[in-house]
Amino acid sequence: MDKSCDEGRYFPDGMTDDQQQHEDSEKAGSEESQPVWARPQAFAVADAGWGWVSRKGRRHPCESFDELSKAIVRDAGAQVDLVWTPACDYLVLPEELPELHQAMRDARIRWAEWEMDEGHRQMVIFGVVLMGMAAYSKFSGKPLMAFGPAGLALLLFIVLGVIPWYQGRKRLRRARTRPLVVSADDLAEIRFETWLMHQKTPVTKVLLGLIAMVALCQLASGGWNASVMDAGLTKVNGRASDWWRLLTAPFLHGGWIHLLMNGSALYYLGRRMEVLARWPHVAAVFLLAAWVGGEASARYVTSSSVGASGGLMGLLGFLLVFENLHRSLVPQAATRRLLAGVVLTGVIGVIGFKLIDNAAHVGGLLAGMVYAFAVFPKSNSTRRPRETGVDRLLGGAALLVLGLSAGWACLKLM
Repeated sequence: MDKSCDEGRYFPDGMTDDQQQHEDSEKAGSEESQPVWARPQAFAVADAGWGWVSRKGRRHPCESFDELSKAIVRDAGAQVDLVWTPACDYLVLPEELPELHQAMRDARIRWAEWEMDEGHRQMVIFGVVLMGMAAYSKFSGKPLMAFGPAGLALLLFIVLGVIPWYQGRKRLRRARTRPLVVSADDLAEIRFETWLMHQKTPVTKVLLGLIAMVALCQLASGGWNASVMDAGLTKVNGRASDWWRLLTAPFLHGGWIHLLMNGSALYYLGRRMEVLARWPHVAAVFLLAAWVGGEASARYVTSSSVGASGGLMGLLGFLLVFENLHRSLVPQAATRRLLAGVVLTGVIGVIGFKLIDNAAHVGGLLAGMVYAFAVFPKSNSTRRPRETGVDRLLGGAALLVLGLSAGWACLKLM
């Protein structure tokens, strides 16, 4: 993987990955100075009339502007990603059309109120669970946090309750007090995130498929807990009891919540990395970070462990460094959200230290950061780096190892 800063790694971006470039020669120079997500043709060609596009990419034509506005408010902005009008050549964000600003404000208010209500409901549910455990703790004389379920209930109280409630409250205040016109910084972040979710990312889907396959084998072989001894990371004297467990354990999970949380993190981080840095690095970083995270866990955590968290933290660490090396490629507000993710993971790790493998998190995070520094030079280019032949070779090898590891995990489980 060449660390040179020549044109071999950077090239003019097109539109979306599944769409041919529609380029006007008179505008080529100005468009080349913009990252691909900021260009007018970043999204697909618009249909005639009015309509909107859901997050699944499905188009919904509307009879009139009023019907389009009502669709935005009715769905609270949760499903409406892009829109088109008779004046649009390409799909655009609803925030980019002044005539839809009032509808978007109403949608944001409705969405924020729903988020607050949902967060409050989750806080009540897990608050009652925690109070019941506290009462049992007082009755039995055992410390509350000595119970594993108490730590999990506290994590869910924060992740599913406090955080959504706080975010909804903040969004509601912003929606009611900010002007109708969206700021340039906010618009850039929304446009980037929307563009990102409409790109094709096959390697990320392959990794998700491998994790799902191993999860099914876990369930078929006796359940989450029983599978740990078969292919999880068991440890002896500060190392893995079998070297291959460093490769199989990242595909195992300790329960549905663990699986869904890691799956959603992989879906977002993997897609973002695959679109921006190209697919070979997703496979290579996930493999490297999972291995390093497992080694760190074996040295500093005595209990057995499972989960893709080391590899996921590697993707997060990679993106933090990569996006700071390519500041012209990604809105800075979007990169700051990644840093907030690191801080939140650290807080959750402190609260749930009995359940969370913090050594694997730190090891994976550092591995991803070092990889990004070693492979990519600093660049002011707005172009996404292109994978080289060496990148494809190493990425393919890493993907093969990951596939074989998931298959080996299934064999051990079954």
